[in-house]
Amino acid sequence: MAEVVAVSRQQRHLVTKDVVDSVQLLAGRGIQGDAHLGEMTKHRHRARRHPTAPNLRQVHLIHAELFEELAEKGFSVKPGQMGENITTRQIDLLALSKGTRLVLGDEAVIELTGLRNPCILLDKLMLGLMKAVLGRDLAGELIRKAGVMSIVIVGGMVRTDDPITVILPDGPHVPLEPVE
Repeated sequence: MAEVVAVSRQQRHLVTKDVVDSVQLLAGRGIQGDAHLGEMTKHRHRARRHPTAPNLRQVHLIHAELFEELAEKGFSVKPGQMGENITTRQIDLLALSKGTRLVLGDEAVIELTGLRNPCILLDKLMLGLMKAVLGRDLAGELIRKAGVMSIVIVGGMVRTDDPITVILPDGPHVPLEPVE
C-alpha cells in the first residue's frame, strides 16, 4: 500500500526542508509555512523571469526508494534533504501520467504537474548528487529521478504514515515532463 513516509516544509528558500509531524495543504496555494506557498511561481529563478506564471510546483514529492538507490551509490540522503515536501513509499511517482491525482490521508488531493528538473544545488548538499539523480533509458533519453511536482486541488492535513490513493486521469497516459 502506498504511504507517506515523511512530510517536510521550510519557510526560507533552502535546498533542504525540515521534517515535521504534519503539513497543512491549502487548495490552489501549496503547503502552509513553506517558501513555495502561493498561486504564482515561487521558484526563485523562474519567478525573476516570469513572476505571474502559475505555481505548478506547490508540492514536491520524492519516492523513498530513490534514497535506497542513492545509498547503493554511496550517498546518505534522508527525507527533506532534497527539498521535497512529501516522501512516499510503494508508488512509482515517475511513471504516473500528467494529471494523476493523489489522495493523501483522509482529505487532501494533489494533481501531478510534471517532473522536478534537478539542479546544481544538489551538489552543494553532496558532491555528485545531481548526476546521481539523472540517468538514461535504453534509447539514451534522459531520466530525471528527483521527484515530481504538483498543485493542491483539495486542502487538508497530511501526516507521516498516511495512506496514498492514486486516481489516474481519463484518457491516454501522458508522460511527465519537467515543470517550468
